[in-house]
Amino acid sequence: MVSAKYPSKEHARRSGGHFTARSATRKPTLIYISAAKSGLYPYSDQEFPHRQNRYFYYLTGFNGPDSFVTYNVQTDKLTLYLPEIDFDDVMWSGMPVSLKDALELHDVDQVLYVSKLEHNIKAHLAEGGQVLTIKGNHGYESLVTVSETLMESLDEARLIKDEFELNLMRHAAKITDNSHYAVMSALPIEKNEGHIHAEFIYHSMRQGSKHQSYDPVCCSGTNNSTLHYVKNDEDLDGRQLVLIDAGAEWKNYASDVTRSFPIDGEWSKEAREIYETVFDMQKQCIKAVKPGAHWDELHILSHTILIKHFLALGIFKSDFSIEEILKSRVSCSFLPHGLGHLLGLDTHDVGGKPNYLDEDIMFRYLRLRRDLQAGMVVTVEPGVYFNHFIIDPYVKDEKTSKFFDEAILAKYWAVGGIRLEDDIIVTPAGYENITKITSDIDEVAKTVKAGLKKGRKQFHCVV
Repeated sequence: MVSAKYPSKEHARRSGGHFTARSATRKPTLIYISAAKSGLYPYSDQEFPHRQNRYFYYLTGFNGPDSFVTYNVQTDKLTLYLPEIDFDDVMWSGMPVSLKDALELHDVDQVLYVSKLEHNIKAHLAEGGQVLTIKGNHGYESLVTVSETLMESLDEARLIKDEFELNLMRHAAKITDNSHYAVMSALPIEKNEGHIHAEFIYHSMRQGSKHQSYDPVCCSGTNNSTLHYVKNDEDLDGRQLVLIDAGAEWKNYASDVTRSFPIDGEWSKEAREIYETVFDMQKQCIKAVKPGAHWDELHILSHTILIKHFLALGIFKSDFSIEEILKSRVSCSFLPHGLGHLLGLDTHDVGGKPNYLDEDIMFRYLRLRRDLQAGMVVTVEPGVYFNHFIIDPYVKDEKTSKFFDEAILAKYWAVGGIRLEDDIIVTPAGYENITKITSDIDEVAKTVKAGLKKGRKQFHCVV
């Protein structure tokens, strides 16, 4: 049975344990983390949207701004500090949570007002202790010390999700499944990329998710070859495919799912071939997820499968072996990003130990570079993209041009790009796929066609 309270005390203990194991000092340690600050847009009296500091939330489960938390590693005491009541603000915003209610609602040892914080920090320092924080936190800068060891310890704690966190992520994934299905089913009222964006947001909010894990990527045609496309405003007319990368957030926990589908419900020959390539890449890589598997090896597997399919299609010349093509790194022109990333309180969650200075282009953009462990949550998101900006330098380079059949490659430019992305929990025995929206090529087409058959009048759409 999962506790009704977010398990912040256990998170604090886990973080403290990682810190103690890594720290060279044995000074009494008080961990200090600030919540996100409230504030106004420049030259305006309008508040900017609140997004909680994820490290603060991890140690408190509290979502309000202008608050603080301390955790005494030695005494195991977790204290939440709330801002004093601003009685002028009560008229506009209502009463904030009381100290008593906050203590009942959250898994902390005590709740105090912020006015007590400075005294308690100074008292800890006076007793020979240290007060540590991480980069980006605010308040009491002259009293607290930024610690890279603490940051690493918090990241390692967040890396492994407990069952409470996993259930939050399963719920986020369920909301996302429904919203993707809604988009895939509503082509009669989706005439441009913005309509796709709107449909996903609408159905997420109807399920209680007021925030997205990230700005949705809603693209069509050759725009699908832009990995993090942000315009979301072009017409769908005359294009083959839609690619939507979007994930609802639930109680600050992310989901992250991508689906690609034909706008008219019919796969062109080339689109079907590329979809089947990506589907095979994803299917085999998901099957390889288990504790002890190194993410680099799964990434290499995705490229190996891509190369195998491209040899069969003739995009890569059959004069060369899979090993020769893999070594040349030309497959990176079609799959330039990593296979996936960690997922949790952030979409690109912490603890992945990436190396963005890696001289090998195959691994430079991987956000995860370590063995998988039970309790991690990862995305598996292979893709194939036909982007002139990325591919043309390889085609024109005399060292790599020999691998391509340009005449066959030319047939695929209109596909744009296809990506499939599921959210995967690493379990002791292997994996659990918490993404349920179909990616089967025929079921996807069937879903689109069923929506088109309904016609526009069957949808609630004012404009």
